[in-house]
Amino acid sequence: MSEHSADFDALMRTLLGERGWLTEPADVASHGRDWLKRFGATPLGVARPATTEEVAEVVKACAAHGVSISPQGGNTGLAGASVLSAGETGIILSLSRMNRIVTIDPVDFTATVEAGVVLEALHARLADQQLMFPLHLGAQGSAQIGGLIGTNAGGSHAMRYGMMQDLVLGLEVVLPDGSVLDGARALIKDNAGYQLRRLFCGAEGTLGIVTRAVLRLYPAPVARSTALLALENLDAALQVGAFLRSRAGEFLTAMEFFNELGLGLACKHVAGLVPPLETRGPVYLLVELSTSIPKIELDAIVEDALAACFEAGTVLDGAIAANEAQRTAFWRLREEMPEGQRLEGPQIKHDVAAPVSRLAEFVAAASAAADAVLPGIRVNPFGHLGDGNVHFNLTPPEGAADFQGREDALSEAIYNAVIAHDGTISAEHGIGQAKVALADGYRPAAERELMRQIKRAVDPRQLFNPGKIVRW
Repeated sequence: MSEHSADFDALMRTLLGERGWLTEPADVASHGRDWLKRFGATPLGVARPATTEEVAEVVKACAAHGVSISPQGGNTGLAGASVLSAGETGIILSLSRMNRIVTIDPVDFTATVEAGVVLEALHARLADQQLMFPLHLGAQGSAQIGGLIGTNAGGSHAMRYGMMQDLVLGLEVVLPDGSVLDGARALIKDNAGYQLRRLFCGAEGTLGIVTRAVLRLYPAPVARSTALLALENLDAALQVGAFLRSRAGEFLTAMEFFNELGLGLACKHVAGLVPPLETRGPVYLLVELSTSIPKIELDAIVEDALAACFEAGTVLDGAIAANEAQRTAFWRLREEMPEGQRLEGPQIKHDVAAPVSRLAEFVAAASAAADAVLPGIRVNPFGHLGDGNVHFNLTPPEGAADFQGREDALSEAIYNAVIAHDGTISAEHGIGQAKVALADGYRPAAERELMRQIKRAVDPRQLFNPGKIVRW
């Protein structure tokens, strides 16, 4: 260890103690690589502060020694934002010890939490208080609030409640000079200047380290109605979705779609999954209504709407969950899409979005473009019909072991198609280090330059998560 590194190591141990500064390879290993094992480098160490004051002191120490910082929550991101970029000399700053649910206010309908609170722990804490935090996603058993804010997470209920930026009322953030921005206010209306909290939602730790958040809560549902529908194509799913929105209004909380290929792979590889409908595919729509108002007959609303859809010929088959076990079974079909495809073998993932009105058009165009690059490729688009977010994933043709070296061409075809349909190359997974070059190529130059100007103004030495979102 160099003298410079030894001095820095001694300083970190003094600031954080033995529990708060990890350098042993066995302790550092789980923090050094991203969720998909594609990105990362060995950090100088892992800082585990227990308070905002300790975060600030770590930031000041790193600034003094020219050491970069990559903030890390549950490390469940898919774009490499929470690990070091290649060639960086830096540390991982884990928020896992800052995991207190500080207050739950049933009058303001807010929860004040530290950044290291695991999403599932917040759900559990609210369960006996008739309150709900409406963000739900597959990694909620590991994902932390700070990371969810940094990536502006979406999830399956974004069409009704919005993304993370819509669920954050206030933030406490440590800035690159070690100062603390205290904006953790429980206000729905606060027009006293720039909406700074939104600046940090989706910034992936490049502008500040979120240490505390005031989150917006909702009354817990007292009833749900969940239906699984089989449809002829995605156009029909869009028609049904628009009709359900007009009929169900604010009760409609989720609309998820997947296709026959995805269902087949999930049922093939994941134990306990069974297709519940007599009529198969080619497209499936999972619909859920919920309400916190007692005595609202949600099943009747769904039945009336579906009766009209059957009569119009847009729905081939459908079932309404008769109980919680069946509701869970319906949701598992959608949630196990990624696992089914992973277990099938090699895959290429794309997290994109198009306007809902152009979703079917985009999927058709992108599927044709992918097949032109590699004939017979298996296309597995699934995701959130209500907000246009598609996980456009690819599997090699039947009998093929891989993509025959055409991965880049396939991804380029997908991204070109989504941009041509007024969409985006990243819907909810963020940019991280995985999509920086893509963002530079596909997003307007003025937009990218403004991002760089913001980064230069807030973090002129580029010590906060360098190599993520924008490059100088």
